[in-house]
Amino acid sequence: MRIHHLNCGSLREIPPLGEEPTVGVTNREPAAVCHCLLIDTGKDGLVLVDTGLGTADRQHPEGRLGADWVAYAQPALDPEESALRQVVRLGYAPQDVRHIVLTHLHRDHTGGLPDFPHAQVHVHPDEYLAVTDPAAPHHRHSRDRFMQAHGAHGPLLTPAPVEERTEWFGFRGVARPQVPACELLLVPLPGHSAGHAGVAVRDGDGKWLLHAGDAYMYHGEIEHTPPLSHPVLEPVQQGAQTDPADRLAARDRLRDLRRDHAEEVTVFSAHDPWELARLATLAGG
Repeated sequence: MRIHHLNCGSLREIPPLGEEPTVGVTNREPAAVCHCLLIDTGKDGLVLVDTGLGTADRQHPEGRLGADWVAYAQPALDPEESALRQVVRLGYAPQDVRHIVLTHLHRDHTGGLPDFPHAQVHVHPDEYLAVTDPAAPHHRHSRDRFMQAHGAHGPLLTPAPVEERTEWFGFRGVARPQVPACELLLVPLPGHSAGHAGVAVRDGDGKWLLHAGDAYMYHGEIEHTPPLSHPVLEPVQQGAQTDPADRLAARDRLRDLRRDHAEEVTVFSAHDPWELARLATLAGG
């Protein structure tokens, strides 16, 4: 099994705060990223964790992503950053992506879904319920942020079954997507969205990677005491959250996980360019 770390959407610049790691970063003011994983399982094809922005999003950004979001996020429109183009550059066919696992259903995580219309799409059941059930808490919030254009092709959206007796480093409510040849879990990290979850995957060395999505957005939030948020990203977190207390509790649990289990789990978020640069360098791509 091989895991590729991909940037599937450069966003606005986020100036360094002074103590960022420098590995792999050459721009003094790097852009926020859409950090995705591409997992080559071998004979059972590819798994994509989050999708970033899609090819059509770059052609018609305001119509597909929303004018207000585009004005704030300032997405780059380079089609070569799309997951689709990167999959092909790595030597695969688009049809090789058989499964997509999403941390949540916000636009900068779902834009690539139409580029892989044949893939089965896995989400935590709480996120699925929030989007599909009008009676669910935060339904309107969830529907508004799952862009119509990203679901117009009718993706095979599948709630992963929760394993009631399973805990993952103390986290309960863990769901297991039905993905062959890959040990992968959806770990509840609510607050940013109703059913927001991290995606934990065990790599070829037996260690875990935890894609924490938007449970935090800047490494200082889990590396510093007290947590250090980024002034560009903090308004995004506060504006998107469904529950402030849940979001901060999820962030703090990730700080504890990193502190207590650093040898077993590598935690990273969706938008921090320093984390992406470090992990891509270590993985060799």
